[in-house]
Amino acid sequence: MNRRYFLGSILSAAAAPAAAFPFFTSRRPPAAVQRPRFLSFHHLHTDEAVTLAYRVGDAYQPAALQRLNYLFRDHRTGEVRTIDPRLFDLLYDLKVYLGDPDARFEIISAYRSPATNAQLRKTSSGVARNSLHLRGQAVDVRLPDLSTRRLCEAALELGRGGVGYYRRSDFVHLDTGEVRSWGIQALTKRAEADV
Repeated sequence: MNRRYFLGSILSAAAAPAAAFPFFTSRRPPAAVQRPRFLSFHHLHTDEAVTLAYRVGDAYQPAALQRLNYLFRDHRTGEVRTIDPRLFDLLYDLKVYLGDPDARFEIISAYRSPATNAQLRKTSSGVARNSLHLRGQAVDVRLPDLSTRRLCEAALELGRGGVGYYRRSDFVHLDTGEVRSWGIQALTKRAEADV
């Protein structure tokens, strides 16, 4: 073994950990950030039930979003529209805020075709002409093990998008539009009556 070979071996051995260092210190986000976000739904009109991870870390899962687009379709016409992924984020954050990781949202209404929205407007004063349901940005939901009153309060406390309280119909409207609320007077009156 000559001296040049010996020095080369020592330098290679010393450089090996340094070369491997970037592999071990990759810039991956912490494990908590990579955690999958699960949502669970039961559509009351179609009786379909779905539980899936719609997002992992910052990455939305295309196959899961396609399934949710179909689940959130206009159940009257069968029309499917791309649903705003921020709506799923809102629902996920709401169940986390409520401290119920296994919450299963019951869907009353999600995407509405223009024909369906026009028909509903003829029979109800509570349907907006330019409803965000038409854009795939709104959903009407409830949770079977939680009062719609508490669900509405939690959504208001989150302070994101639109929140509508429909006490008689027993659901809460949630959307990704501007922060606003309606039907809350009934919520306030009930709170005052409980005091």
